[in-house]
Amino acid sequence: MRIISGKYKGKSLQGFDIDGTRPTMDRVKESVFAMIQQKVQGSVCLDLFAGSGSLGFEALSQGAKTCTFVDRNPKVLSALRKNKEKLQIKEETEFLQMDYEQALKLFCKQQKKYDLIFLDPPYDKNLIQPALSKILAYDLLKEDGRIICEYERETFDIDLVCIKEKRYGDKWIRIYKK
Repeated sequence: MRIISGKYKGKSLQGFDIDGTRPTMDRVKESVFAMIQQKVQGSVCLDLFAGSGSLGFEALSQGAKTCTFVDRNPKVLSALRKNKEKLQIKEETEFLQMDYEQALKLFCKQQKKYDLIFLDPPYDKNLIQPALSKILAYDLLKEDGRIICEYERETFDIDLVCIKEKRYGDKWIRIYKK
């Protein structure tokens, strides 16, 4: 697994082989970033179910100002920190080992808002709907922000505008705005 474009292009990432992680395929990642290209530069990002961190690191490579990575697996957090060091990332990053619900509550208390929120949870857990509901309830998305969801069979209904939807084999990408 590697960074596909930007200043860290071609550099490989660790963590794709940790139990429970499922990195976004390069062609899917390339397409996602083509869809949000105008929103990445200078953005404040949240990679909520970080796993390998592929989406957050890609955003940093393409000009995001900062990214917060959240995952509850300590092995994942260790790999994310090693990736930051290996890539020599200068941008501001934060690594939080906690459940997504705890993280979203914390961000609400801190009154944080994000330009880009990546939601790529484990496919079999149906976590997108509850995560989206909490993001909206806690008002964590900036007015012109985007939420990028990657999922397989999950169904969800939310009070956001779906601006893009695309299928890649058995995976779907949806991009939402307020």
